[in-house]
Amino acid sequence: MDLRYTEAEEGFRAELRAWLASALPTLPGKPDRADWPGRRAYDTAWQRMLFDAGYAGVHWPVEAGGRGATPTEHLIFLEETERAGAPYVGANFVGLLHAGPTINAAGTEEQRRRYLPGILSGDDVWCQGFSEPGAGSDLAALRTRAVRDGDEYVLNGSKIWTSHAEVADYCEMLVRTDPDAPKHKGISWLIVPMDAPGLSVRPLDTIMGTSEFAEVFLDDVRVPVANRVGEENDGWRVTMVTLSFERGTAFVSEVVACRRLLRELASLARAMPRSPDATAWDDTTLRRELGHLTAEFEALWALTKWNVSKASRSGVPGVGGSVFKLRFSETKQKAYDLAHRLLGRAALCVEDVAGLPSGALVDERLSSLSYTIAAGTSQIQRNIVGERILGLPKER
Repeated sequence: MDLRYTEAEEGFRAELRAWLASALPTLPGKPDRADWPGRRAYDTAWQRMLFDAGYAGVHWPVEAGGRGATPTEHLIFLEETERAGAPYVGANFVGLLHAGPTINAAGTEEQRRRYLPGILSGDDVWCQGFSEPGAGSDLAALRTRAVRDGDEYVLNGSKIWTSHAEVADYCEMLVRTDPDAPKHKGISWLIVPMDAPGLSVRPLDTIMGTSEFAEVFLDDVRVPVANRVGEENDGWRVTMVTLSFERGTAFVSEVVACRRLLRELASLARAMPRSPDATAWDDTTLRRELGHLTAEFEALWALTKWNVSKASRSGVPGVGGSVFKLRFSETKQKAYDLAHRLLGRAALCVEDVAGLPSGALVDERLSSLSYTIAAGTSQIQRNIVGERILGLPKER
């Protein structure tokens, strides 16, 4: 990957920047964070605008419905959309960033034709049914059963921490199809329609006061065998493809967002009085922390470029995604901890106080607490780095 921008890439940037300048003012106001139907409508409307303009799945292959952009153009897309303050993928996160790429990499041609267009256009929202009660961080300890009955599987069990389940159309779900096999075998990866009879959703309230997650219950839910991605009992291999996308590339736009956050915190510190003749910026400890965090995110952006480049060659991100996920999630928490200290007493309020952006910063700080758990805990990432990159003995 050549990190220098070519004339064509600068042309892509200019074209995108001009389109964002015309498109973003037409967006309606953002719905309340707790209004999930409203959030789905807002997120899918933005995705439709990207789709109509030819920017949906900008880095996806052309044959999968994407634009076929180069890795550098993909990074330019992330930089420019974040710079312009464009909406995040939101409810389209699972479909766009790991279910869709997994189907493209491991699904059948029929599955690609059936499901990828709806993901790219924003018509179909997906959720992830991987985690289960009692399994903890051991993803392979799942108990949800799928028993084959002719051309269908009959599913029974439950899932937890299912992101976007309230408004999803499909779920990428792991099920156990051979209970007698070793736990990493006997698993299958299924596409489960969320309106299937016998499937029910119970939202879970989070520390932010919204239902980002839900429990999903399956009572004799019937799913066609044709909805299986990969071979029966080969779901763990497909899962590794999904997790590679989730850890390797799904968070990259957030690195750009965090770099912007640090610049905003520096501006805020210069304006925050600490005494009659000093501001928060005069605190050398705070400036040193901002400097360290800036260096950390610059390093993460360099790692992002490496991961995106590697994924463009192989089609699937490598285990380097675990290095990124581990470091990004912990550094993001440090950034919002610093924001919390900068706000002082205003950090005790979930609304803006005295012109300070405390509402958004407190909300994001609470949200950041989940990042060292989501997509595999930090302990799981350290095991992967130790065993698969450093070659250390496997954990017993």
